[in-house]
Amino acid sequence: MPKIFEYFGFIFYFYSNEHEPIHVHVIHGNKESIFDLIMMNGELVGINVRNKKGVEALGEKDRLTAEAFIKKYHKNIIEKWIKFFVLKQRIRCTNIRKKL
Repeated sequence: MPKIFEYFGFIFYFYSNEHEPIHVHVIHGNKESIFDLIMMNGELVGINVRNKKGVEALGEKDRLTAEAFIKKYHKNIIEKWIKFFVLKQRIRCTNIRKKL
């Protein structure tokens, strides 16, 4: 379960046996949601939010914060996805300490 970002209490991570589409799990407190990155011609055109079975979903404010973060850092998320799942390389967690 590689952790890819920490952002003011939000944890962004992949499961080590993930599948497409490119997506990221986001935990804040004891709540979690899954965010699918919808890409077209190499550009982010949308984000689809899903609930994880058996876990309470992020509240609206936290979901909006996570979405804003993903929009800003989607290229980094995709790079980490490719590095980990395609190139089979280790990835490091990045701690973002600057508010969006």
